[in-house]
Amino acid sequence: MDTALLESTANFLVGPGRGILAADESNGTMTKRLEAVGVESSSETRREYRANLFAMPTMAKAISGVILYDETIRQNAVDGTSIPDYLHARDIMPGIKVDTGAKPLACNDGETVTEGLDGLRDRCMEYFQMGARFAKWRAVIRIDDGMPSDACISTNAHALARYAAICQEQGLVPIIEPEVLMEGNHDAQRCFDITATVLDATWEACAVQGVHLPGALLKPNMILPGKAHAVRSDVDTCARMTIDLLHNHVPHEIPGVVFLSGGQTEVEATAHLNAMNNMGPHPFQLSYSYGRALQSSTLKTWAKNRDNVGEAHEVFAHRCEMAHLARSGSWSTDLEV
Repeated sequence: MDTALLESTANFLVGPGRGILAADESNGTMTKRLEAVGVESSSETRREYRANLFAMPTMAKAISGVILYDETIRQNAVDGTSIPDYLHARDIMPGIKVDTGAKPLACNDGETVTEGLDGLRDRCMEYFQMGARFAKWRAVIRIDDGMPSDACISTNAHALARYAAICQEQGLVPIIEPEVLMEGNHDAQRCFDITATVLDATWEACAVQGVHLPGALLKPNMILPGKAHAVRSDVDTCARMTIDLLHNHVPHEIPGVVFLSGGQTEVEATAHLNAMNNMGPHPFQLSYSYGRALQSSTLKTWAKNRDNVGEAHEVFAHRCEMAHLARSGSWSTDLEV
């Protein structure tokens, strides 16, 4: 394990003013999103959208890394070079989703465990050779009556730790993503309690597996009430509860936290991150690994006129700039259009 390389990569990804673009939607998920905006999904239309997205001129100002899907890492950019080579040339690190999805957890109805450990070492070796320098694995934790079970927490924590250790062995920085879903009618305190339990179990498993924490990143949910809960949290409440969680349940050796947007709107995700960065200092960098919170408006604009890529680039540039400002607590609602 080259710990110096891992630490250098992890710190690069959470460098000042930059964060990660999550463009690792599976073919099934991307098909749904394209069809929702009136575009027929195919390998070529998926490549067309993403290749044009990555060609936005000022992207590197706000984006340090892009998480790719297996199909995408094998495709070409707008100039005909491979997408990993294209990103590297722009000072953006390619990453790769390496799990194979959440599958039903035996004897625990309604719960899942994320699979993909079989063959992972060989896949990581191949992805590194293709240019990837970091990876992502997402565990899915649902809050409901009697959920999550101890079995769900322990199996997902173990899988995250095994994934992280294998990635580091092959030179890839692991993004550890134990996502507690927003679905449900739970309040923010229950979200806090469950997320704390899940994080504690994950770090315990990482210690057993020998994961080098200074060469890893955490991708957590923010502390929010469930979507069906009657009371919504204001921005400061969400930010303060999330900061309290991180300071007390994340090892300070972790160089950065790259939040998922988790069903929030583009502006909500930006506002929450901005508020947290105004509540420092923090023992680690607070950044983003947003998918829809960076892409939603861009995809709709691109689909309306695929021949006018510049218009979509303007929308994407705006969202990137807003996320960039939120890294330093410099964003405000007045900047939104």
